[in-house]
Amino acid sequence: MAFTKFVGKHQDRRVCVLFRQVPGEDHMCLIIYPDTTHAHWQDAIQKVLESDMAQQGEEFADALHRSYLPDGRPILETLHQERMIKKVRCSDIIMTPNQASSIRLDELNKMLNEMKQGEDAIKRMAKNDASRGMVAPEVKRAAEAEYKKSQSQKTATEQITQPFIATSDSALSDRDIAANMLAQAKRMEVEAKAMVAEAARMKKDAEKMDPTVSAKARPAKTATVTVTETAPAAKRGRKAKTVTANATQ
Repeated sequence: MAFTKFVGKHQDRRVCVLFRQVPGEDHMCLIIYPDTTHAHWQDAIQKVLESDMAQQGEEFADALHRSYLPDGRPILETLHQERMIKKVRCSDIIMTPNQASSIRLDELNKMLNEMKQGEDAIKRMAKNDASRGMVAPEVKRAAEAEYKKSQSQKTATEQITQPFIATSDSALSDRDIAANMLAQAKRMEVEAKAMVAEAARMKKDAEKMDPTVSAKARPAKTATVTVTETAPAAKRGRKAKTVTANATQ
């Protein structure tokens, strides 16, 4: 049997873990019992579960949020509306990615969180080693600026992206669904702004490398037109006036 993430058991019932941890309640998780859903729903959920989108992601809910039932409804939103999403303790879930292995979800969460912290520590050490006079100062400054920019964008995205959170009755509210949709829209806006900024930077770099590639419009030409105006009646020997005006072609 192939390795499959997000599959486990809760009191001998098969479950799919939507969120491994609930924000603010790390000992709790959100699950569904796929075998209790409608038959045509089960096939749709299983296809998403086995997809690369789900298996390469961090949370199963992210893949379900982007997938649809045969009748065209979003899977995650429909599961919420039908009150099929439950909040249970992580220690009560036994993850069974295949027939030969099993682990409690709370223990798995601890391992994954430690691994993530370890990877972050390794990256920080590598950056520190690279900044000890082993590179040119201008290269170092550019790298530091790029790193700060990426961290800022990451923080902004994390602040506006929050997963569905179950209420006290172990089901998600309409407000939670709306908040999640709004968070995803804001995340897209942040990504779009970042892409526009990067495009502008690339344009400037291209113009610096070769100014001839620039397609800037040429400035309008300005011509000087001289108009001679004759006084209506010469008085006391006054001469005719000459007026000069500018015209733009």
